[in-house]
Amino acid sequence: MSKATKRKHVTKEIDDYSIPTESQSIVRIIGSRGNNLHEVEDSTGSQYLASMPTKFRRNIWVKRGDFVLVEPIAEGDKVKAEIVKILTREHKRWYREQNCWPLEFYETPSQREAEENDSEEDELFVNTNRLSRNCNRIGNTSDTNSDESDSS
Repeated sequence: MSKATKRKHVTKEIDDYSIPTESQSIVRIIGSRGNNLHEVEDSTGSQYLASMPTKFRRNIWVKRGDFVLVEPIAEGDKVKAEIVKILTREHKRWYREQNCWPLEFYETPSQREAEENDSEEDELFVNTNRLSRNCNRIGNTSDTNSDESDSS
């Protein structure tokens, strides 16, 4: 299977919305430990390692604070789970609507109401570094223009 075909199937699989089984659980990624191992924290607060399967490697990226669906593995001493699905914002909303989302992952009690009222514009990523750099550049050019007009 070519890389493009593999990527297509993996990204198509992410669009699957299904309720987690009894053995699966939703966890938060705390950090990467290398060799496709990620330290995760479950809703009870226990931390352990979870492995990233080969189908996700180099196709989907996760970072600290992302949520994933894991399934426990019996043969692991240090690595206790394997990542089954990487959850997006749409997954989080859908799980909250289905009452599958762990309440421990809400940062504040009022966050639940605030997230229900989120608009679609809030989902867009805004690169604040780029905005501040452009503002400084614009500010610098306007300052030099105003200095030139003052000296004339």
